[in-house]
Amino acid sequence: MVKKLQRAIEHKQHIQIIYLGRDGKTTIRNLRPLEVIGDYLKAYCLTRKAPRVFVIDNILAVAPVVNDRAV
Repeated sequence: MVKKLQRAIEHKQHIQIIYLGRDGKTTIRNLRPLEVIGDYLKAYCLTRKAPRVFVIDNILAVAPVVNDRAV
């Protein structure tokens, strides 16, 4: 998972993630990943239009986004 995130950061590629929140609910988010810091992903959330920090272990899936759609 970390390798996929690092690759997206290096290529400045937007990604779509399926994320398990603290409340146990899953959400789909479109992100511009910025950096991996330990067990966390710092990203700009295009869905919420704000910076966010995600626990990498709670990221269930990652897909690249092309033209606002996950591939």
